[in-house]
Amino acid sequence: MTNIAGRVREAFRGDQRVDPDALIARLDAVRRFLTAVDGLLPDAELVPAHTLVERAGTRLALSRDHTVVALAGATGSGKSSLFNALAQLELSPVGVRRPTTGVTHACVWGPLEGANRLLDWTGVLPRHRFVRESALDGDDETALHGLILLDLPDFDSVQRSHRLEVDRLLGLVDQVVWVVDPQKYADRVIHDSYLREFHRHRDVTLVVLNQADRLPPTELPRVLDDLRRLLDADGLTGVPLLATTAIDPAGMVGLRTALERTVAERQAALRRLAGDVDTVVAGLDELVGSARPAGGPDDASVAALNRALAGTAGVPAVSEAVERAYRHRAGAATGWPVVRGWRRLRPDPLRRLHLPGPTGGAADPAESLVSATSVPDPTAAQRSALGLAIRAVADRAASGLPAAWPTAVTSAARSRLDDLPDALDGAIAGTDLGLDRQPVWWRVVGGVQWLVTLAALVGLGWLALGYALRALGLPALDNPTVGQVPMPTVLLLGGLLAGLLVAALTRPVVRWAAQRARARARQRLTVRVAEVGEEYVLAPVRIVLASYAQARDALRDAARR
Repeated sequence: MTNIAGRVREAFRGDQRVDPDALIARLDAVRRFLTAVDGLLPDAELVPAHTLVERAGTRLALSRDHTVVALAGATGSGKSSLFNALAQLELSPVGVRRPTTGVTHACVWGPLEGANRLLDWTGVLPRHRFVRESALDGDDETALHGLILLDLPDFDSVQRSHRLEVDRLLGLVDQVVWVVDPQKYADRVIHDSYLREFHRHRDVTLVVLNQADRLPPTELPRVLDDLRRLLDADGLTGVPLLATTAIDPAGMVGLRTALERTVAERQAALRRLAGDVDTVVAGLDELVGSARPAGGPDDASVAALNRALAGTAGVPAVSEAVERAYRHRAGAATGWPVVRGWRRLRPDPLRRLHLPGPTGGAADPAESLVSATSVPDPTAAQRSALGLAIRAVADRAASGLPAAWPTAVTSAARSRLDDLPDALDGAIAGTDLGLDRQPVWWRVVGGVQWLVTLAALVGLGWLALGYALRALGLPALDNPTVGQVPMPTVLLLGGLLAGLLVAALTRPVVRWAAQRARARARQRLTVRVAEVGEEYVLAPVRIVLASYAQARDALRDAARR
């Protein structure tokens, strides 16, 4: 017995203890990962992680003084006989019909009350729960105090409900003892569908070759060696492999010693959950990888986006309207007063677009109630250019990310596409176009125009008065002269010529100033449109990239042991 116990201790890696705090930290990292990727990755890819978090939280909240061990095997492997031999009672039916075991039976070493919550969680019916009362009497069963041993249905059952029950319980128990027999130990079903899937749970996996008494003594080592080779191929290198026989108490010593060690260590539940975390992290790794994306889209794609947004928002049309409005308003302020009234009859170019009128506000109270401008709708080419620019932003930002993330980045970039037209229109309407105040030089030139016009009017009145006096036969006025030209004529002709000259000299200045106003308005409009692009396109993309970075860091923390 000493040699058997030594082999079991050597097989089990009991020195590799799982720190509960470290395990909880890993589980919390998985939760942070799920929070970071919520709504970004396909839900189907996250089911194992959600299941792990839920199951781990429940298992850690339940009894730490109990260890749930399941006997799993195919029909005829003798697991129910092992179950009864360990319990030293006839608890689970033994037979030859297929399936032999149809429901899960449980045997508890110790008070049943302390294990009921765990059994309720695993779903074992109360009528299939049994207790080894002698474990309280101080006999040799005391070493197993705290063990909850389950006899699972046959995983190769012809009834699908049995296989589903086995799969469900294999995801809940703390440790699995796989029972194989000499005839079917190499069966592909158990190796491909079960044992190979448990390669990350080596610390809580035990394989027993049952019914060893049916083999000749010279054949047993050869079968064990062959089974070990198969287990190594399944990724279960180092997993304890024992030979058992339920009809001979000596043939149960190794299995019993292994279970006693498991119960004494109180590590099976923690090791199982640690293996579950390893499995989930390995499955999620391809969703995250190790890429380190930039903080956002590159400058070239952002510049292209801003250009496309400016075209869609009508920035060129509004800028041109600003230039024409500047000329219109400058002409009304600096032009010849005689024709100013005619100029005011022409509509202001910005008023046509429902943009700020000549007074710096809305053209009239009715326009102040209009929430949208009359900027021309974007053309099909402009809409197409915007779509391509958004796509380019998403592609550049998602460059180098794992396959699942570019779709999330693209969806984020387009998530507020329907709100863009109103946002752009509001940005255009709310931009200060720089025409709310008249320049000082307008007033100066306008004052000069009024002075020369007044001089012309004085000269005209003076001449008219002289003509009227002559017509009435009254003495003529003694008009002063400038050289040989009478003063009234000088005032009239000088005022008219001066007005025309001032207008001619002012026109190129107005044209130059209008071009500057257009450039200034275009710059301000471009900035406002870029702010809309930042809020409605770039910010959602950066949020996804930040979520990716958080998910990557969380998964890295979950992988640490």
